[in-house]
Amino acid sequence: MTNQYRIPIPIGKKDWLFSILNWLDAHFDYFSCFQNHQIHYPEGAFPFCLYAGRQKVSAEKFSNFEGTQDLVGVLSYDYKNQIEKLSSLNPALVDCPEVAFFLPSMKIEKEGEVLLVHSEEELDFLDLFEYDFASNPPVKVIPLTDRRKYFEDIQAIRKHIEEGDMYELNYCMAFSFEGKSWSPVVGFYELMKLSPMPFSGLFKFGSKFLIAASPERFLKRKGREVIAQPIKGTIKRGNDPVEDKALAEQLLESEKERAENLMIVDLMRNDLSKISETGAVKVIELFGVYPFSKVHQMISTIGSTLKDQMNFWDIIHATFPMGSMTGAPKIKCMELIERYENFKRGWFSGAFGILQSNGDFDFNVVIRSIVFDSAAQKGYFAVGSAITYDADAAYEWEECHLKAAAILEVLEKRS
Repeated sequence: MTNQYRIPIPIGKKDWLFSILNWLDAHFDYFSCFQNHQIHYPEGAFPFCLYAGRQKVSAEKFSNFEGTQDLVGVLSYDYKNQIEKLSSLNPALVDCPEVAFFLPSMKIEKEGEVLLVHSEEELDFLDLFEYDFASNPPVKVIPLTDRRKYFEDIQAIRKHIEEGDMYELNYCMAFSFEGKSWSPVVGFYELMKLSPMPFSGLFKFGSKFLIAASPERFLKRKGREVIAQPIKGTIKRGNDPVEDKALAEQLLESEKERAENLMIVDLMRNDLSKISETGAVKVIELFGVYPFSKVHQMISTIGSTLKDQMNFWDIIHATFPMGSMTGAPKIKCMELIERYENFKRGWFSGAFGILQSNGDFDFNVVIRSIVFDSAAQKGYFAVGSAITYDADAAYEWEECHLKAAAILEVLEKRS
């Protein structure tokens, strides 16, 4: 990127990032923002960075750029159909491409109170800070699964477990909305204030937007080392330090949550073993409990050393989709997800991140996130939980709505 600029952030401009995101939206068909909110996370989180570009990269042309240039994008959950003999026949709430990557021509980093801009183009930044924040109007959110249907599905899933079809299944329900004057940039900014997360991001791909407030990493590669960090186990935060600590300990000691987490750890160990040196897969941390703005989460970290010559698609085809969003065994769970869920997941429970020119990458799990189509003026989000034989439908229902609370507050303006 030949042109370099140092742009001071105006003194007193608190919403400078909001202005920059609007500027990018006005000037580029493709852009992304990665943000970690300075949240401590095992093995680090997304570094703050903005990318923009004018060229999308298809799956067929991906290899032309891999290993030479940065690529930013999203893999849809439905990319599973390219890996296994599966299908996605449920209705799409937003028509999301399975592979949505672009080639950045501009990168913006922050150094103190100065923006460092690297660009292949000569650009006029005079109006970079001219956009002022204005809140979105409330929208009506429509749940696509009612309580009765949810309870029936949980009972049916438990029957599959009893019959030995699988051990654990991640069952999700979706919410849709229409937003004729709804701004995804405003939506992102409002969600970040309410629910800051270590793998947050805003992604624009033509008229499609991903507004991500994800607490979960899918995979991170650095050289030949790779880590996976599945989350299984959620509990609310307390109203005071004593209650908060007690709730965190309750999560840590929960046999149900530990069993769910361990099943996915074993699944990820198996996935990574396909692409790793013999004996290289290790559990770095088991059942780590970490606090976030609304909830505590149970996170485990699995690491391994890759075999020689493993490229991005080799790794993806061995591990995608992430086990925390399917269940175990993975293929059978994905078949049952298609049967019991009533929507096409699309970008939800896919992965969003950056593949660097040296082959390193970092991708999150697309959860606690909104998908919006600005051309169709409609969007959706989904939430889910792991269903085991011991699952209590009422508890799982409440856990899902706890996960949905921040997004509902942003969309409906309720608290």
